[in-house]
Amino acid sequence: MSAHPPGPDTRRAPVRRGLSRFTGPRPAREERCELCAAALPDPGHRHLVDTENRALACACDPCAQLLTGQGGDTGRFRTVPGRCLSDSAHGLDEAAWERLRIPVGVAFFFRNSALGRLVALYPSPAGATESELEPESWQSVLDATPLAGLLEPDVEALLLRRHEGGVECHLVPIDICYELVGRMRLRWQGFDGGAEARADLTAFFAQVRERARDIHGGRP
Repeated sequence: MSAHPPGPDTRRAPVRRGLSRFTGPRPAREERCELCAAALPDPGHRHLVDTENRALACACDPCAQLLTGQGGDTGRFRTVPGRCLSDSAHGLDEAAWERLRIPVGVAFFFRNSALGRLVALYPSPAGATESELEPESWQSVLDATPLAGLLEPDVEALLLRRHEGGVECHLVPIDICYELVGRMRLRWQGFDGGAEARADLTAFFAQVRERARDIHGGRP
């Protein structure tokens, strides 16, 4: 997919294709469904994952519902769902984060059906960058939260943030992860991102917490 993890031969390479919808200036032309060409509301339209081209595609509600209702989520296009969950009792701590060897304080993980494994990405000034993890590091993430077992391949991600001595853990739609990557790329300054990027990151996660349902009951 264009907003996607790179294949095995491009590990650690920044993911550039397809991020223009989040990083570039808003286009003057009206956005349209990439399946039927119907005009789309902006913001608020649905996204599909094109598993053949490894891309995010904009879609109208009828097309997204049609694909879901006819089992399309097992074919080329998979509808990005809207659910957002949190795990307030996860087992990821500072030590577990260090084992991940992620150079920034945010990362997201998803099951890539083409590769048959989890992929880890993190925001960088160049876009989404894949992290190389050893098998035991993967397992530390999988064992730390039941959210990892709930992930729908290709369309949902485990979103983690290291912040103020702790780690946040959410299951989110994959498209908002790439939205976050684009926002960070736009605002990144200096070595650590700068004050503007950090403020935007804080606002983004506040929205995620507001939207999410905690799997242990209520909201985080």
